[in-house]
Amino acid sequence: MQNNLAFETEITNQPDIDLDSYDGFIVFFSSGKDSTACVLHLLEQGVEPQRIELHHHCVDGMEGSSLMDWPVTEAYTEKISQALDLKLYWSFRSGGFEREMLRDEQRTGAIWYQDEHFQFHKTGGIRGTLGTRLMFPQVSADLRTRWCSGYLKVDVGARLITSQERFTKGRYLVVTGERAQESAARAKYEVFEPHRTDNRCGKRVRRHIDHWRPVHQWSESEVWAILKRWKITAHPAYYCGFGRCSCLSCIFGSPNQWATIQKYAPEHFNRIADYEEQFGVTIHRKLSVREQAQKGVAYDCDPKWIKIALSSEFNEPVFQNNWVLPAGAYGESAGPT
Repeated sequence: MQNNLAFETEITNQPDIDLDSYDGFIVFFSSGKDSTACVLHLLEQGVEPQRIELHHHCVDGMEGSSLMDWPVTEAYTEKISQALDLKLYWSFRSGGFEREMLRDEQRTGAIWYQDEHFQFHKTGGIRGTLGTRLMFPQVSADLRTRWCSGYLKVDVGARLITSQERFTKGRYLVVTGERAQESAARAKYEVFEPHRTDNRCGKRVRRHIDHWRPVHQWSESEVWAILKRWKITAHPAYYCGFGRCSCLSCIFGSPNQWATIQKYAPEHFNRIADYEEQFGVTIHRKLSVREQAQKGVAYDCDPKWIKIALSSEFNEPVFQNNWVLPAGAYGESAGPT
């Protein structure tokens, strides 16, 4: 049974930020509980929905690959944005995770992003050195080793800002959902700082972009509390017992999670295992995903929710009248160290 901690908690250590001074809020929205909490917190602070834009980086791209992420994520993300009346923009690296992993004396793929009119634009992918990966990202806090976060999320987010002239006009606040409680590395992140794309003192191009991590000091209980207040249906992964909504095949997956994937999504699991064998290098370095799955015990997933999580449609109500804490709450997080 999951530990249902008290929900009525006081939000701690919030910096004094003049939210009215910003022309727009760029939320890098993973669709997990923490990024959802960020959005709800902005709304509770009185930020008008029209000033908020969600940007979802599609880890697998949008060109046919389906190696890593939960199949339902994009449909769920779209329903959340519609229910909260927020603009939603898609972005991705061409070919997604799979193409980047299979690079063999090739350049990294171009980045695609939507402009303010929802038209797609392509940038990069032409210059740069040729490189070879032919292995999964490795379990590490170092983004050079755990390249999936850097290449498929951080770089994509930065490029969509620097490629659009609209972000040189006014002040913008990037909002992300990292929490100190998640890892020792994330505990060292600043709550508020200039964003990596900030160029407010530039001579040729000026760009005022701050970065705020509003839930950085929140406990997991505080995160679930705000979802409960809004009666928001969390990402289906949580109802399947997963404590984090990362990729379905996240490289940080625990033995229990790999056993769960093997049981409920065997074809998906086998693709990961086959790639490990092809490369001769495992994700874990010491154990293959097959060996990890053998050491774990699969979650007892609710048949309804695992079916939804593994589908490409989300037709459940976004708001629950009788809100229920997901089975994965306070469970295995199995995230970055």
